[in-house]
Amino acid sequence: MSQKKKRSETFAWFRAIALSILIVIVVRTFILGNYIVDGPSMEPTLNNGDRLIVNKINYKLSQPKRFDVVIFHATKTDDYVKRVIGLPGDSIRYKNDQLYVNGKPIKEPFLNEEKRHMLSGQLTWDFTLKELTGKERVPNGMLWVMGDNRQNSTDSRVPQIGFISEKKVVGKVDLRYWPSNHFGIINRN
Repeated sequence: MSQKKKRSETFAWFRAIALSILIVIVVRTFILGNYIVDGPSMEPTLNNGDRLIVNKINYKLSQPKRFDVVIFHATKTDDYVKRVIGLPGDSIRYKNDQLYVNGKPIKEPFLNEEKRHMLSGQLTWDFTLKELTGKERVPNGMLWVMGDNRQNSTDSRVPQIGFISEKKVVGKVDLRYWPSNHFGIINRN
């Protein structure tokens, strides 16, 4: 094999490897992200240590929907995973463990298992947006998010978190890939 052909073949391999690395960087930065659940706030839906694939582009093309599980920037250094409960314009109220959105009762099927295991009391304590925030409705451009483990979740009910700007949402949790025995799609209600 000639020296020129060897260089050409080496350059082709280098170009293929560089292109592959560039594609991985673009996908990881702009399209999909990998996150690890830290803490019990989304149990039983998600558990501490679960590994997730997050769709970062979905909300560039559409709006979040009620009950989507999302990752958002909670602080400058921490991202949280929670469930969207309230959308812009919604009034939110919990009474006797029942969610009311704009005055209508809304079922939360993802809480059924947890409620069955409770011996007494409520999974979600009673509140209204007005009581917690002074506002009647979720403001434009904002979301109200809560963990599924309602008794052990730092979420919108806590003043330090409150309403979440849609701009702080990293993306929608699409898939849990680890542990492998819990592999599956998230956000199918």
